[in-house]
Amino acid sequence: MLCIGLMFIALQNAVASEHTILVFGDSLSAALGLRPEQGWVALLNARLKAQGYEYQVVNASVSGETTTGGLARLPRELRLTRPGILILELGANDALQGLPLQLARQRLGEMIRAAETAGARVLLVGLLIPPNYGPRYTRQFADMYPDLARQFHTALVPFLMKGVALDPHLMQRDGLHPNAGGEPLVLDNVWPYLEPMLKKTR
Repeated sequence: MLCIGLMFIALQNAVASEHTILVFGDSLSAALGLRPEQGWVALLNARLKAQGYEYQVVNASVSGETTTGGLARLPRELRLTRPGILILELGANDALQGLPLQLARQRLGEMIRAAETAGARVLLVGLLIPPNYGPRYTRQFADMYPDLARQFHTALVPFLMKGVALDPHLMQRDGLHPNAGGEPLVLDNVWPYLEPMLKKTR
């Protein structure tokens, strides 16, 4: 009986794992400058519930995170949450610090491999940087995400901040982060690429 009970618990945990979404990003996903409930990740949780998706959303995003820090943190987060889906939103801080993009690309690839090895499907989130970093660096950064998505056959959000980044009415004063009015539009940019990955339990 004990063995049967342990097996049932393991099966329950496996189901829970499939219906866990881990959001792993930087300040763009950590709702920097806002109340947590105003951020797009919290809004995602509300939308999932409203549309009948029984998913647990875990936000492990850290403001200022680079791909170096992300790669160091991800294995532990995967062990703790055992997600069915990983939303990976990193790389902007590498670029803002002028770090070598080849290293950022390599680390993102390692994170995708780690997630897939742990049984998670990956939604990679594409980002862009201002043109003042030079045309070559800016282009290489923009190309990094679709290149990785093709290489690893992952789903891709082309640009997280589409329709938001250049609108001052939707941005905070720093010009880098959405305000409370912009966060729902950020979610709208993610949703069409996440929804096909979801499974309804009822």
